[in-house]
Amino acid sequence: MAVSPKTYPHNVTPSNRTARPPLPLSYSNRRLLLSLGPFPVRSRFFEALTMALIVEKTSAGREYKVKDLSQADFGRLEIELAEVEMPGLMACRSEYGPSKPFAGARISGSLHMTIQTAVLIETLTALGAEVRWCSCNIFSTQDHAAAAIARDSAAVFAWKGETLAEYWWCTERALDWGTGGGPDLIVDDGGDATLLIHEGVKAEEEYEKSGKLPDPASTDNVEFQLVLGIIRDGLKVDPKKYHKMKERLVGVSEETTTGVKRLYQMQASGSLLFPAINVNDSVTKSKVRYVIPGSRILGFLLFFVLLVFSHSHALDLQMLWEHITDMQLFLDLFHSIVEHMSDLCSHLILCCGSNNTCFLFDNLYGCRHSLPDGLMRATDVMIAGKVGVVCGYGDVGKGCAAALKQAGARVIVTEIDPICALQALMEGIPVLPLEDVVAEADIFVTTTGNKDIIMVDHMKKMKNNAIVCNIGHFDNEIDMHGLETYPGIKRITIKPQTDRWVFPKTNSGIIVLAEGRLMNLGCATGHPSFVMSCSFTNQVIAQLELWKERKSGKYEKKVYVLPKHLDEKVAALHLGKLGAKLTKLTPEQAEYINVAVEGPYKPAHYRY
Repeated sequence: MAVSPKTYPHNVTPSNRTARPPLPLSYSNRRLLLSLGPFPVRSRFFEALTMALIVEKTSAGREYKVKDLSQADFGRLEIELAEVEMPGLMACRSEYGPSKPFAGARISGSLHMTIQTAVLIETLTALGAEVRWCSCNIFSTQDHAAAAIARDSAAVFAWKGETLAEYWWCTERALDWGTGGGPDLIVDDGGDATLLIHEGVKAEEEYEKSGKLPDPASTDNVEFQLVLGIIRDGLKVDPKKYHKMKERLVGVSEETTTGVKRLYQMQASGSLLFPAINVNDSVTKSKVRYVIPGSRILGFLLFFVLLVFSHSHALDLQMLWEHITDMQLFLDLFHSIVEHMSDLCSHLILCCGSNNTCFLFDNLYGCRHSLPDGLMRATDVMIAGKVGVVCGYGDVGKGCAAALKQAGARVIVTEIDPICALQALMEGIPVLPLEDVVAEADIFVTTTGNKDIIMVDHMKKMKNNAIVCNIGHFDNEIDMHGLETYPGIKRITIKPQTDRWVFPKTNSGIIVLAEGRLMNLGCATGHPSFVMSCSFTNQVIAQLELWKERKSGKYEKKVYVLPKHLDEKVAALHLGKLGAKLTKLTPEQAEYINVAVEGPYKPAHYRY
């Protein structure tokens, strides 16, 4: 293989990486990120680069940077195994492959570079797309998967154990399509690719107005310093680089809760630069309940429906109740208005807490499988008989609690939400504050999506060799900065992503997995192929929808969800693999419940 002599800019070099210790990220500094959500400080910012940041090329001329291309044959064998377990993606290849609907499309992806993602990438290429890819997590790449895709299918920039400088370099490479601009479509997980483009456009506008380049020293957020450095160096070469990307982009499909929250925040502030499809809240990835916090909002909405209904029937409000002869029509009108207010509803729902969003297929069932897998691979611990604390009882927490309970652990939940707490109690799981159980538990799992859940003061009180891990998207649920800077603390690396931290004087230690990042991907291989087939089939359909409607004006600079009939299609594609056969409605039955024989079978407001 030939090696490209071209190197790409990155602003952190071994000589300046230790200039100062990492600083805690304040709320004010988070606001710098267009209010796009958490962007935590991570210790690996200061580590030396693990690989030379030089783009290589395959014999076919395709760019890549992976750990070891010789692992491609091993990766190919596992990809072939995964394809059998991913019927939705394979059905997409069969249905859409011959017509090549993505012909001419450039797709950039920022999503865990695993075996399952390899099947997604090759589905996109089978449908005609040209693809560039990076991982959305420094530990989640499976190097043999990256090697196989780099050799056979697409440009890949990912390896397990990246530093943060390498991570953002890979993200930039995945978005950079050379002089022709950026991608047409983005598959994002967590929103980092979307963030880089938005921050780039913002910096270019400031540069055009004032001539001022982004200054990494302007923030104490060490990771954002990297982002500003990449944008600054790009401005020196092309002051319109990110504007060109923005103008070309048709849209983005977002995989996970964190990225979706960022998108809705941008939509609310009017700063979203291109259309977005929220794949995370598809029913076959998850489902959103139409629950609006606050009886006043619901009351105003109901009153508005009454006004519309009375006007459409030429009635005054005093006569309204006497003249409603078709309650189904009234209910349909109510639900129609709710759907037309989906932007507001979705934003409110996402802000009101975990009880209003159910992530059944991916988050609950996936985590139920992958949490114990990661625990056992990292520690070989016997789960049965242990006390496990699950921080948060949303759907990730529900899956984790179920997994520990089924493995024989005694489970305790910590929760802020009384509804989620009641759900845990109905499952026979005690609900207590972390402070009440910190000294007795053996395993701690954070699942909240919030920051500062397990602090160093908690960890000091834990029993010897208690296991501490996180299964949320970012790494700020566990106070790794406080642990790393604790006076006299000693770190013993047992194996990659498994560290024992020993406190001074007591010689008592805790075991932290994956440095506080996603332990199921850092210490194992994440969710199984079948579950990811549901999520990734939604991604393919979302990308197809954006591309098909790119010139129609159907999608504005807003956040959308896939329609119900496509959700049902994704589910149907996976039934045969599990031996299921559906009962068919007769025309009379369909008419009786007011649905079409072929579906969709539930209204958009239905709660599964």
